[in-house]
Amino acid sequence: MDNNGIRQGSESAFPKAEYDQRIARARKLLAAAGIDVIVVTGPENIFYLTGQQTPGYYTFQALVLPVEGEPAFVVRQLEYFNFTANTFIANAEIYQDGDQPVNFLVNVIKARGWASKRLAIDKRGWFLPIATYEALQDRLGAFHDGAGIIEQLRIVKSVAEIEKIATAASYVEAGMRAGLAAVKAGASENDFVSAMVGAAISAGSEYVGMEPLVSAGRRSGVPHGTWRRGRLGMNEPVFLEMASSHDRYHAALMRCAWVGAMPQVAVDMEKTCQEGLQAALAAIRPGAPCEAPHIACQQVIDRAGYTENFKKRAGYSIGIAFAPDWGEGGILSLYTGVTTELRPGMAFHIPVALRVFGQFTVGVSETVVVTETGCRALSVIDRPILRIPG
Repeated sequence: MDNNGIRQGSESAFPKAEYDQRIARARKLLAAAGIDVIVVTGPENIFYLTGQQTPGYYTFQALVLPVEGEPAFVVRQLEYFNFTANTFIANAEIYQDGDQPVNFLVNVIKARGWASKRLAIDKRGWFLPIATYEALQDRLGAFHDGAGIIEQLRIVKSVAEIEKIATAASYVEAGMRAGLAAVKAGASENDFVSAMVGAAISAGSEYVGMEPLVSAGRRSGVPHGTWRRGRLGMNEPVFLEMASSHDRYHAALMRCAWVGAMPQVAVDMEKTCQEGLQAALAAIRPGAPCEAPHIACQQVIDRAGYTENFKKRAGYSIGIAFAPDWGEGGILSLYTGVTTELRPGMAFHIPVALRVFGQFTVGVSETVVVTETGCRALSVIDRPILRIPG
């Protein structure tokens, strides 16, 4: 189909057959859950099922997927041609900026004869405001909870998905190498980020789900610090973490550097991070629970006496992402109590970092894919902290 010169699916991340298979698998899960129709609003799930991607997901969009019959896609007029290029769905339900999207969606559901069906909605997404959910309930009655249904399909990646994550990993490695090469006394956090992001984009990266986390000196001792023009002084650390994206599939990487003298506590912590990451990677194997890598890493940290410096999960699922996150941590974590079995095709980002809060952070990470025998790290960049003489 050609629409004003825009060919249907011309920019799709996958061929039509891939989405047909995903829809078929989703319908089986819906039927097993006793659901007739699900309203999908999360941009990650929408992308997984249809290929639709746009930075305009801040406006309302919804895939209405029935167990039987053709789906409906509610989309803003401005996004229609984007939708045409990215999906193989021939017909969309288009609303104008003067329309009330909830009312528009309700009318679509009623017109399709779905109002009397067992309706569900994916409550877990970032972009389902309470007001929207309550308005839908007022008009259509109670919705069943569809959270986690589509996510089940996203946990294990296909060969084609892993290829995209691996490609993203090549971009993030280019960015990290550039960031480390920019490290010198007097350089600013903005210099590092400029080098990192520029190199990753030049290598092929698209826009990412979250900004790089880059901080120098004492600022690095604050978790999730971002660049704010701080300059790196002598005998100070710099913390670098970033992601890259290929067809919305992400990979992430963390590395650190130190200019000049490195205090012994930082040397010891950095060594523990390296050993903790290695222990986590060694614990990844099919059939093991998701908590196993975390427990293995935590044991290394506890033995070294840094329990209070590591108050977080060892890792999280990574794959499809839109802002505000580059990971799929809402789907699956590597943490105590998570007993989901590891399976070949799962992908995780495993960041191991230790901090003296307010003073410094040292850390290292890998994006890995679970294999038939263990896991495969997608980066080959050196893991030890980069030491730059004063």
